[in-house]
Amino acid sequence: MIDTEPTNLESWTHTLHDREMPIFSSTTQKIQMLISEDKKSASDLANIIMHDPNLSAKVLKISNNIYYNPSSRKMLTVTRSIIVLGFNVIKELTIVCVLFDAILSKKNKVKANEEIANAIHTAVQAKSLAVLTGDIQPEEVFLATLLKNIGDIAFWCFSNQKGEEVLDLLQQDIPKEKAEQQALGFHLNHLSQSLCQSWQLTGLIEESIHNVKNNRSNLVELGQEIPRAIENGWDSEEMDSCLDKLEGLTGKTHEYLKKSLRENTESAIRIAKQFGAHEASNLIKIGPDKKTQTNTPDTAEKQKIQFQILQDISQLLSGKINLDTLFELAVKGIHHSIGMDRSCFMLASPDKKSLHGKFSLDWNKNEANQKIKFLLTSKPTNLFKMACQSNQGIWASPQQHQAYFTSHVVNSIGRVECFLLPLFIDSNLIGLFYADRSRHQQPLTQEEFNLAKHFAQQASLGLNLFRTQK
Repeated sequence: MIDTEPTNLESWTHTLHDREMPIFSSTTQKIQMLISEDKKSASDLANIIMHDPNLSAKVLKISNNIYYNPSSRKMLTVTRSIIVLGFNVIKELTIVCVLFDAILSKKNKVKANEEIANAIHTAVQAKSLAVLTGDIQPEEVFLATLLKNIGDIAFWCFSNQKGEEVLDLLQQDIPKEKAEQQALGFHLNHLSQSLCQSWQLTGLIEESIHNVKNNRSNLVELGQEIPRAIENGWDSEEMDSCLDKLEGLTGKTHEYLKKSLRENTESAIRIAKQFGAHEASNLIKIGPDKKTQTNTPDTAEKQKIQFQILQDISQLLSGKINLDTLFELAVKGIHHSIGMDRSCFMLASPDKKSLHGKFSLDWNKNEANQKIKFLLTSKPTNLFKMACQSNQGIWASPQQHQAYFTSHVVNSIGRVECFLLPLFIDSNLIGLFYADRSRHQQPLTQEEFNLAKHFAQQASLGLNLFRTQK
């Protein structure tokens, strides 16, 4: 993380190139130069990769992944991987590994992970589209799409106060480019172009970053359009419009394409996890599906889980109460019996100025010792503070509670619909249950809010019984 932030485009480029991501620039340059040479060998490329033992291990691990190696042929050496999978595939793998080593070594925020998630998702969709259209180098399409918004990714991974300033402006519904210009003095796509020049990225990567229009850069643009359509819903007008474009390009039917896009989305989630971008993997949107929202096939299973966890809580309350077990059961009840994407229980700090993660489900941290932390701020009052002032908890949405989604809230959870249920002893705040559907984007319901409140009430009952057992 940058301590003293740069003040203009040139200094941001210099800092990211020399201080924050130097291995990315040097390694990619060596690989680009080698791949462009006429006389290239597997051993030459292997020597560059094996110069970094950590990179070698990652390339070997991921080259055995079914996405890159559908034949499942076992790769035991880097040279073998290059011979079997080809120069371009290994080039893609290596650059992606180096990129994520550079950005995931830092403490990523929600906005940074949103950018990483979008980059991976769009890259996978674009590469699949390249294959369907017979492109001769689909791996180059993957890399070009992944790196198209590298300025946004780098900025959000390494920014501090300047990132907060941009978020505050975006929160006021100021358009993205205008907010960036006002806070930074330049647009982040200009940072992408500047980094592209500094890192000497060439070919389709350079063309896409500089918005050169041709048939292959069109694949990159469509790759970026697909996740936006998915986020609007598989049955939305945006998705129909996107499918029309894809059908015209590939000759495939809407049904075939929709199935392919779903599979690509699932692949993107797995690939993000494979590269260590666990938080980002949870932010890759599968999207709401109107056909499945009202009659989900796992309703009976959810009811079974709900009944079992409520039985476990009831049994716990009838004996000597263990608070850790009680809170963990309540979190599991909310998460599994309702069907949430992320859930957690947080304890209030002694001064009641922050909440700290105690138990969480599907809420991956970048580091083992990195805890979820929410600040309870009053100037202005943020979503967490507002929830902790409510006796019944809140069902929050970015539309209805826009003013409370401050930059800290957006950095902590994103801009998502969620349940926030505080836990008190008398008027003393003990903690807060939090749950959302940030990945699947399915709307929450009143019935689900009532069920979440029921589990929180069970935890409150157990907490008060625990006091009597002392």
